[in-house]
Amino acid sequence: MRKSTAYQTDLIESLRDTREAEEYLNAALEEDDPELFLRALRNVAEAQGGVASLAEKTKLNRESLYRMLSARGNPEFRSLDALLHALGFRLAVAVNR
Repeated sequence: MRKSTAYQTDLIESLRDTREAEEYLNAALEEDDPELFLRALRNVAEAQGGVASLAEKTKLNRESLYRMLSARGNPEFRSLDALLHALGFRLAVAVNR
């Protein structure tokens, strides 16, 4: 019998690809659930080197990043923008169709 790998491990591995991460974050946004989006963002952050690495890139406090990405997180616009920028993404507006 083959050993199966944990879903989270496979997910994190796939999110190292920026195109995959982009689609994953956009799909999470479409669900209109802020907690789901923050969980997705936390997964992408983990795949891209972790919160400690992002804290350096964003010049944000590591504890603040953990809090921001928690289920109860409520990030400020600047913090969210800095985090997305450090991950190689940007905020955008699109027509709702």
